[in-house]
Amino acid sequence: MSAEDEPEALRAEDGFDVAVLAGWLADRVPRLNGLPEVRQYPGGASNLTYLLSYPDRELILRRPPAGHKAASAHDMKREFFVQKQLKPVYRYVPEVFAFCEDEAVLGSDFYVMERLRGVILRRDLPEGASLSEEQARLLSQRAVDSLVELHKVDPEAAGLTSLGKGAGYVARQVGGWSKRYQAARTENVGDFEKVMEWLDRNQSQDVATVVIHNDFRLDNVVVDDLRSLEVIGVLDWEMATLGDPLMDLGSALAYWSEAGDDETLMRFRRQPTHVPGMLTRDEVVDYYRERTGFPVQNWAFYEVFGFFRLAAIMQQIYYRYHHGQTTNPAFQDFWVFVNYLEGRCKELIGL
Repeated sequence: MSAEDEPEALRAEDGFDVAVLAGWLADRVPRLNGLPEVRQYPGGASNLTYLLSYPDRELILRRPPAGHKAASAHDMKREFFVQKQLKPVYRYVPEVFAFCEDEAVLGSDFYVMERLRGVILRRDLPEGASLSEEQARLLSQRAVDSLVELHKVDPEAAGLTSLGKGAGYVARQVGGWSKRYQAARTENVGDFEKVMEWLDRNQSQDVATVVIHNDFRLDNVVVDDLRSLEVIGVLDWEMATLGDPLMDLGSALAYWSEAGDDETLMRFRRQPTHVPGMLTRDEVVDYYRERTGFPVQNWAFYEVFGFFRLAAIMQQIYYRYHHGQTTNPAFQDFWVFVNYLEGRCKELIGL
């Protein structure tokens, strides 16, 4: 089986008029002949991602989902802009080609970009593939290195200063995610009140203001193959902004399962960071600190925030499923993990 990340058949609920799309693209992207074959990547839980296969080239199309959306989420124009500006100064960004805000084309705004051919490691290693402990460690180090490199980008040189709102990023995130969780809460999940109160009381000051990915995971990293393990791309820039780098790291590590984690965390695992040789969460923190020089203090705050933020993201997605705005069965048990994450946060803060 190929280790490359491959799309699946298009879900009916996410379909669109291919001929209308092809007509719009033909005037904006070169070397497009005829109608593309359209398939869909199943991994996305937020924005939708499609592969457009033309005879002479392949493109990736990104668009928002139907249904409930947070006010600042799914901004295709912003995601397009971030990647366009980052491309000259951050080598892992795919090239973007065209953005459309005319809803007559697809029913929503969207953009297209190049397809990076490589390997994306999702829940498990590809069938038949394996990594030695040395390879696994190297892969996890290179993934963290790509985050470190991003955090060293000069926002002004990248033309991204407009993304920031100035000092107070940590406070805005604690308040903002608290409101988003409350707005998306359903009757089968906890209220997170004690966790939100603790985060508000124990929040750290911003350690710096840098370009952050804000959704950094191993399954958003593309490597060329499973032999050389060279990182060739970082995907899914919809939440990128200017903010505190340790908040970015804490959010990333909420997804970073490791050997010895409990059954529930393993059940909802979405990347193979548990295989022998991968850096543990504590080792990632130490490795990151050594390469950035940022003072990593009060780490418990960033760890709890990462789990709470993940719970809020999953609850927003589950809200759509709960109210029939999506039928993707992958979302039906998200409420279980939201409740688990509340318990994990309480355990970390001694409640």
